[in-house]
Amino acid sequence: MRWLEVEDAYEVARVGAATRVIFSAEHASNRLPDGWRWPEADLALADSHWAWDPGVRELCLELTERLRTTAVLARFSRLLADPNRPEGHPELFRKEADGAPVALNQALSDEEIERRLERCYRPYHARLDGEVARHPAPLCFSIHSFTPVYQGTPRTLELGVLFNEEVALAESLAAHLGQAGYDVRLNEPYSGKAGLIYSIEQPARRHGRRALELEARSDLLTDGAFRSRLLERLAEWLLALRL
Repeated sequence: MRWLEVEDAYEVARVGAATRVIFSAEHASNRLPDGWRWPEADLALADSHWAWDPGVRELCLELTERLRTTAVLARFSRLLADPNRPEGHPELFRKEADGAPVALNQALSDEEIERRLERCYRPYHARLDGEVARHPAPLCFSIHSFTPVYQGTPRTLELGVLFNEEVALAESLAAHLGQAGYDVRLNEPYSGKAGLIYSIEQPARRHGRRALELEARSDLLTDGAFRSRLLERLAEWLLALRL
């Protein structure tokens, strides 16, 4: 793998010159860039799913290697600013997690909000947009993970395919993964129609591409054997895709 660029807001990986798909990972890191630190009250959140999506960075980079393409990954925690929410969204700077205040995000001044947007959020989106613009891939594919238990209720599904406009494309991927034995569902545990593929869909729309998002259960995705099998199934579908 050859790193093109590593900045506070993002990292870009490019492998070969394949033109089938470009990847993104908005919640790939729980890192706080220089100038920020975790308040003591948030230390338990810093290593939790509230701060990032475990397993996502590994799968994204492995897929980039396997497909010989390009990936753009965020390098800051979504608790600092969530790249998968539009500016002005009430969850852009999450105020509560697990029923308790997020100390990092209490009483934010206008200056602090602008600092986070200028240092992290906007550079990530600008770089993602730039890579989509220059890359000829027809499909923009974002990778996320979700918790195995939510508000005390276990989640049995293993994979979710999120979409907004690309119904047939999402159904094709879900069918392929289902045939491989996965418990996979459309627009679960979150829905792309509710704006939850925001980050990848915006540049896809601007540049005439198509957008999907994969959600994988984090306890499975952090298992190397599970991730390896999933990578091969995703690669099969992507390599056979005709767009």
